[in-house]
Amino acid sequence: MRDYKVLVVDDEMDFLETIVNRLRKREIRAEGVSSGREALDLLERGDYDLVILDVKMPGMDGIEVLKKIKVRWPGIEVIMLTGHASLELGIQGMEHGAYDYIMKPAKLDELILKMDKAYERRIIRKNKNS
Repeated sequence: MRDYKVLVVDDEMDFLETIVNRLRKREIRAEGVSSGREALDLLERGDYDLVILDVKMPGMDGIEVLKKIKVRWPGIEVIMLTGHASLELGIQGMEHGAYDYIMKPAKLDELILKMDKAYERRIIRKNKNS
């Protein structure tokens, strides 16, 4: 079992349920929500290490959510989910503090590899600041 806890944020319910279930089958503690507002509310109450965040969502988009996460919880690492049409937004997310981005449909092994590396960075930063 991996040591980290991840929050997946995506407005496409089928994708969200599938990715959360697949992460849990790999013994990764994962939860999912379908909006930026729900994500911020859950982050306020929970203890998460990573956020997998869709760039394109109705209401509050992924970039706006990312900015709020980085102000309120700068130690949480964020990986942006992006489609081909929104690749530039994934890159823009990195400019605003995202660890990385991954193209949809995300290959699970590639996503988990990025999550592992993002968590390593979180631990390194946490230890530096202690």
